[in-house]
Amino acid sequence: MAQVHKLDCESAVNDCHFVVQSEDEDEALELARNHMKTVHGSEYSDDELRSEYLQTA
Repeated sequence: MAQVHKLDCESAVNDCHFVVQSEDEDEALELARNHMKTVHGSEYSDDELRSEYLQTA
């Protein structure tokens, strides 16, 4: 069974309910990184997102 990679924006920014979920870790990180930059004006590296916010199920 494939792993699912999930990032919940609310864990990084209060009052944002954006969620990224993908079987492809690179895709999940790219979508989350783009969302954080475009919507919140914050830049995160893949390593920061992976170590602080990425959940794998």
